[in-house]
Amino acid sequence: MKDVTAETFEAEVLKSEKPVIVDFWAEWCGPCRALGPILEQINAEQDGIEIVKVNIDKEMNLAEAYQITSIPAMKVFVAGSAVKTIIGAKPKGAIEEALADYLG
Repeated sequence: MKDVTAETFEAEVLKSEKPVIVDFWAEWCGPCRALGPILEQINAEQDGIEIVKVNIDKEMNLAEAYQITSIPAMKVFVAGSAVKTIIGAKPKGAIEEALADYLG
């Protein structure tokens, strides 16, 4: 999964032709670290989506712009708009269920 910064967010997320799931996380967040391998597995299994990461400690402006108040938080972007938010670490099946509309 790619790390996205304020400089690359528009090109990687907002202008993507595929739905993009943005994982807002931080290194000190235990649940974020637990969620990472699950998202990497989903990303490897799915061709129709892209999953990227935003480190909120390094990209505070992005976290603020998208109203990230707790982590882990995932936002689904379609055609440049945030269309869904998922808060908290969940098992793979629950994440796939929450993202079913966007997974192939």
